[in-house]
Amino acid sequence: MALKTREKLIEVARQLFARKGVENTTMLDIANASDRGRRTLYTYFKNKREIHQAVIERESDQMVSRQRAILAEEISWSEKLEKFIEIRLQAISAEQDGSSETERRPLLLMRFDYRRSERTRRVAEQKEIEILRTILANGRDAGEFSPAQASRALALVMVLLQCIDSPHLELNFQEIGTDRTTARREIIEFIINGIQRRESTASPSADNAML
Repeated sequence: MALKTREKLIEVARQLFARKGVENTTMLDIANASDRGRRTLYTYFKNKREIHQAVIERESDQMVSRQRAILAEEISWSEKLEKFIEIRLQAISAEQDGSSETERRPLLLMRFDYRRSERTRRVAEQKEIEILRTILANGRDAGEFSPAQASRALALVMVLLQCIDSPHLELNFQEIGTDRTTARREIIEFIINGIQRRESTASPSADNAML
């Protein structure tokens, strides 16, 4: 019962943060929206920072779980890499599930209490790195990925995703003649096309490269 109550509070807080923004959401708002009194809310969370942190941790865990589940899917390693990146980009996209800019999920755009959120993000990042490393290594061993390109891809993909995650990055897609959805698709295609093995261009030195 206690666990269900805590999860209920976290979910209500997530929805309010996404709709109103963290700064504009109060503890009273969360208590009222969850049909729980303030006393119940403060039993589980001392302040808004604590419940915001709980939201981020749950969102991070769910994202990593979705990425890890890809490893068991019966699809090519190229498709697994594509899905891995897609899940991460969806997590920070304002257009996920048709959401508007003001309804962005509060997972990785951690503007409130950024320092604390950064620690959570780094824990999730380490798990992501291991999942990505597994995809790249298996794709290389299966002959789908160029060994030379696979050895570069780990750093490339993680740096790219970190840049997109940045709360200071507000790219105006119209200025570069595209939109968020198209840009996301092109980023994925660029990475997949760049890493796939091409027999005509493969070299002995490339074949000996390791992750």
